[in-house]
Amino acid sequence: MTLDWQGWIQAAAALGAVLLLIWGGARVLRGSPLAAGAPRPGRRLRLEESLAIDPRRRVLLLSCDGRDLLVLTGGAQDLTIGWLPPREPSA
Repeated sequence: MTLDWQGWIQAAAALGAVLLLIWGGARVLRGSPLAAGAPRPGRRLRLEESLAIDPRRRVLLLSCDGRDLLVLTGGAQDLTIGWLPPREPSA
């Protein structure tokens, strides 16, 4: 079965419509509260930053009730490095 020029135009329009729907859906989800980086009301614990030390270990900067905590994960056991001093309020 071969397509004539009208069939090719219809297929291209259908592909364009599907791509437009995917793009629009991604834009809507990016702005929704379900997005990964969006703050959620009522949450006390938040991952501020993560840094890979090597393929197994990571250092995590966690925030809990306005205080920051460093945690080392991925080795023989996880390790709490310690609480950081409070941040100075931004003026």
